[in-house]
Amino acid sequence: MNTSASNNPVPNATDPRGAVRSAVVTGASTGIGQAAAKALAAQGWKVFAVARRADRLSELAQQSGVIAIPTDITDDAAVASLVQQVTEAGGIDTLINISGGARGADKLAEAKAEDWDWMYRVNVIGTMKLTQAFLPILRAGRSGTVLNLTSTAALVAYEGGSGYNAAKFAERALTQALRLEEVEHNLRVIEVLPGMVQTEEFALNRLAGDREAAAKVYQGVAEPLTAEDVAEVVRYAVSLPHHVNLDEIVLRPVAQAAAYKVVRNS
Repeated sequence: MNTSASNNPVPNATDPRGAVRSAVVTGASTGIGQAAAKALAAQGWKVFAVARRADRLSELAQQSGVIAIPTDITDDAAVASLVQQVTEAGGIDTLINISGGARGADKLAEAKAEDWDWMYRVNVIGTMKLTQAFLPILRAGRSGTVLNLTSTAALVAYEGGSGYNAAKFAERALTQALRLEEVEHNLRVIEVLPGMVQTEEFALNRLAGDREAAAKVYQGVAEPLTAEDVAEVVRYAVSLPHHVNLDEIVLRPVAQAAAYKVVRNS
């Protein structure tokens, strides 16, 4: 998919009042978060790029013009500081929660509590803290959007995925409840659920830095999704007129017909 503004089916990055659209994008130091921040900035959005790694955010800012705000989304003081900086810079109409990830591929019998704790803190608690912190701003504008990136792991459990499944199922439940709770405030809540996406760090982080094992995850799969593919879906969903809500968007590579059905070339 092409994320350039010239090929953008929704080229206007302003709201109905003519104001420039603005978003916080978490997980922006790598992968889908980074690609989404770039795609929105290229369309003319004002983007606050959020992640823990300041050096990578600085590089992204130089490349794309986003506003880099290094933040640990699981830390209350850091989140409060983020909200203050964003508010002083004019606020936002869109929150895009992409921070997350998996650690470990153990079956439940061998699962490590520290891996589960990390996955819950980043995928669930981090999403909760950011959303809760920005809700007053999003409500005040009466045309806010929250987009949460979950996973097809939130739809179907699989062997070796109990911890990640549990975290993403929880994040999906959070998203569904938020949509019901905030409709009175005209808040649009979108969930994007990607299947197999090949990024530089996801499988590597999940498998404790084992590059050989990480490469095998995608071995023989013709054209797994890329970060840019998912970013284009994110960009499109939040750029539609506000009354249009793509509640749930599931995307997979063609080679992945289901979580348990992947065609691999020999």
